Amino acid sequence: MSNLFQAFKCRSSKLALKIATVLVAATVAFAPAAANASAKNAVVVIDANTGKTLYSESADAQRFPASLTKMMTLYMVFERLNNGKLTKSTKIVFSQRAANAAPSKLGVKAGNSITVEQAILALVTKSANDVAIAVAEKIGGTESGFAEMMTRKARQLGMSRTTFRNASGLPNPKQLTTARDMARLGIALREHYPRHYSYFETRSFTFAGRRMANHNKLLGRVDGVDGIKTGYTRASGFNLVTSAQDGDRSIVAVVMGGKSGGSRDARMRQLVSAYLKKGSKTDQGNLVASVQESKEKAPLQEVEVAALEIKPIPAQRPVKPSTVTAYAEEPVKRPNVGVGQIDATITASVNQGDVSSEGWMVQIAAAESVDGANELLSKARAKAGKILGPATNYIQQTEKNGQILHRARFAGFVSKDAAVKACNAMKTQKINCFAVAG
Repeated sequence: MSNLFQAFKCRSSKLALKIATVLVAATVAFAPAAANASAKNAVVVIDANTGKTLYSESADAQRFPASLTKMMTLYMVFERLNNGKLTKSTKIVFSQRAANAAPSKLGVKAGNSITVEQAILALVTKSANDVAIAVAEKIGGTESGFAEMMTRKARQLGMSRTTFRNASGLPNPKQLTTARDMARLGIALREHYPRHYSYFETRSFTFAGRRMANHNKLLGRVDGVDGIKTGYTRASGFNLVTSAQDGDRSIVAVVMGGKSGGSRDARMRQLVSAYLKKGSKTDQGNLVASVQESKEKAPLQEVEVAALEIKPIPAQRPVKPSTVTAYAEEPVKRPNVGVGQIDATITASVNQGDVSSEGWMVQIAAAESVDGANELLSKARAKAGKILGPATNYIQQTEKNGQILHRARFAGFVSKDAAVKACNAMKTQKINCFAVAG
């Protein structure tokens, strides 16, 4: 501002004053939009029998969905399973782009393939970004084309404040949603595809000899909870959509912007405990209309949202232009995986308490190659024994002073305390380490 005041004293003072006025106006115009999308604490609880809002907190404010995005990716898959365009055994081939996706990922090499059912299980449990991209390319030709299809579907389902730009939820400042829209999608998944919805109850998935636990820690631990999906990036905070049933009562709840996985889960526990018992026992039928994908490629702004909104879920507010100026990308985490023959089975194991593929990690060292990092992780795991439990090996590539390094890490602990506790235990085994945020 001192430069502006100095300019004001000069002969170009009028011009300087105009510039200052424009700058102030721009700050007022753009700052709120950026702040809104990254703000925290958006919550809603919907009675899934009646559509009544039982609780809301910034439910219609736009937020970053993170991996909640994969709920729509799965909706598109379920739709095609129902209409016969896909089968559970249909092969999904991974492009180089899919194989290069940032973790969390399954680690399939370019040119290799998995089945549609394996893709569903990987999305539900591992929240695999490479799988989301491969699915998008299979259905939409390109991920951007698939994202347009996702957004059209969102409009058809009455999700009027949601826009998708990718299939995974990886950072994109224009990929926005609301807690209410995510609740509506959760209800639509259960209402439209009840046979496929049961995939969201999968506790773990074994692929190429590796067991991957579901990120949703409420499964098997909170009475009535039967899904749905977690999500996290640094910009979004910790997100969770949860479906719960108790006899004839049924709710879908959404928490967005949690400060940690633990605090997010605790909030959801409170919501389920407080509001499931307040739900109606009377099922009023489908609350969200099932609309098949249109063959026409009309511009998104021409989709008539109001006509597609299905009562009794409260009507959505009109979409307003939103500008986001900053978005902090989640650090890249690369898994230790070599994929040869693919073996996928569902197990009944419950996710262990302190470990998740999101949140905190323990780093032990860095190596010049992937093989070197793998060797460090293998030796550390052998020495650590039971200390690491089901923690996952991750390799994060980074560049320092022109040199490529590969950080050897164990991911991912649900809190800083959990990571520090594991690291301290590892140090007793003479393993150098430190806790690092994911």
